Amino acid sequence: MFPPRKILFPVDFSDRCTDAARMVETFAGHFQSELTILHVVEPLTYNDLPVDAGEMDEEQLQTYLVKELKHFDVRRLLLRGDPAKQIIELASSEHFDLIMMPTHGYGQFRRFIIGSVAAKVLHDADCPVWTGVHMENVPRLEDISFRKIVCAVDLKEQSCRALRWAARFASEFGANLKVVHAIPSAKETADLYGYEEAMQGLKAAAIRRLEGLVESIQVQAEISVIAEEVPQAVRATVERVRGDLLVIGRSVENGVLGRLRTNAYSIIRQSPCPVISV
Repeated sequence: MFPPRKILFPVDFSDRCTDAARMVETFAGHFQSELTILHVVEPLTYNDLPVDAGEMDEEQLQTYLVKELKHFDVRRLLLRGDPAKQIIELASSEHFDLIMMPTHGYGQFRRFIIGSVAAKVLHDADCPVWTGVHMENVPRLEDISFRKIVCAVDLKEQSCRALRWAARFASEFGANLKVVHAIPSAKETADLYGYEEAMQGLKAAAIRRLEGLVESIQVQAEISVIAEEVPQAVRATVERVRGDLLVIGRSVENGVLGRLRTNAYSIIRQSPCPVISV
């Protein structure tokens, strides 16, 4: 999965996808990736006019971002069906290394949002997924840089994969790596009982585990343990260090809730910078 030699870019032709394309171009250019742009035509619903939009979509797909991606060998693919299902199945069957998609879209199909297409992809995709909420803030292509990478870990099994991916990415761009872990129970304990010692004890134990994790995969990183609710702690860390990219882990096993857990959902929604979930 690293480096991302094959990138899948699902699009709905919205402004947010057009803005995200600058980041896609940066990744594809740096890693010399094969790039596939995918558009999925959804089945007609009861309220839709009986018009086949496939031909219009095909024409738009073939001309979409042609100028912006003129230096790349781009494969353009149009499929029909449920967007999330088609994205996930294509990424799996063709062994893509990275899916890049904004979390919201305002084109013809308004379901590129957390809780729908993007959430389903995050739940079920095997490969890492890049998502960005604030696409209007993507810098100009020439101004995109990666100097500060933040990796949020919960010290569970997926933490090793996320930290390893973040470390390799940081090394690739010569960026600083910050590893953050939140322990909300410490704040609750201290507030409820007034035991400052309890907070310090929990933080010290978390720091030892975090140091062990960093040492086990032999990476250079600054460590931070924060007594705060997880999404708020991660967001505050990214804002404080002015992070350019946040890396988080998803569950390594499928289940009723999928791979995306509650904290990951909130982290992505609140992150001030793009997020790669591994």
